[in-house]
Amino acid sequence: MTIGSILLAASAVLVLLGVGQRVLDKMRLSDRAALILIAAMFVGGLIPDIRLGLVRINIGGALIPLGVCVYLLVSADEAAERVRGILGALITAGVVYLLSRVMPSEPENIILDPVYACGVAGGIVGYVLGRSRRGAFISGVMGVLLADLITAIVVWAGGVSQPLTLGGAGIFDTAVISGIIAVLLAEIIGETLERAARANGVAPNPARVHMPRKGRDK
Repeated sequence: MTIGSILLAASAVLVLLGVGQRVLDKMRLSDRAALILIAAMFVGGLIPDIRLGLVRINIGGALIPLGVCVYLLVSADEAAERVRGILGALITAGVVYLLSRVMPSEPENIILDPVYACGVAGGIVGYVLGRSRRGAFISGVMGVLLADLITAIVVWAGGVSQPLTLGGAGIFDTAVISGIIAVLLAEIIGETLERAARANGVAPNPARVHMPRKGRDK
C-alpha cells in the first residue's frame, strides 16, 4: 500500500471510532458520507482511467477528490470563502510546482521524497491560504492536482507528447497528504487559538481564529 492509501485507511478507522467528528461537521460531511468517499477513492483507483487525448483521469485519485472540492465550494456559506478556496488552490499549485522543479532529481541528493515534500508544502500553504477547514482542504487537494496539470502543460509546450495521468501514482499520495495536513492544521491551530482566547476571557474572533459560529465554518 502507498502512503496515500495508508492515510485513507487510517482516516476511515478514525471516522469509525468517532474521532474527527467535529472536523466532518464543519465540512458538512456525515460519518457515512466520509466512509463512502474514502471507499470510493479506493475502488476508483482500481477502475480504468478516463482517457481524453493525452490526459488520463484517475477516478479515485482525481475525479472523486475534485468532486468533494466542488461540493465544499458550493456548500460554503460566503462568497469570500469560495474565493479563498479557489485562489488558495491556484497559489498552492504554483508553490508545489516550483518546489517540484527545484528539488534534486538524483536519488543520492534527495533528502525528502518529493511526494512527501510537495504534500507537506501543499498542506501548509493550503491551510495558510484557505483558513477554514473547507478552504484548507480545497486549497491543498486542488492545488496539488493543478500543479500536476501545470507540469504536463509545460512539457507539452516543449513539444513532448507525454501522457498525463491526473491523480495517479505519486500525485494521489501527494494530494492525500496535502489535504489531510491542511485540515489538521486548520483544526489544531484554530482550536488552540480559541481555547487561548477563552482562557484570557476574550470572546474568540472568528475572523482571526478561523473558528465558525454554530453551524458555520468561516
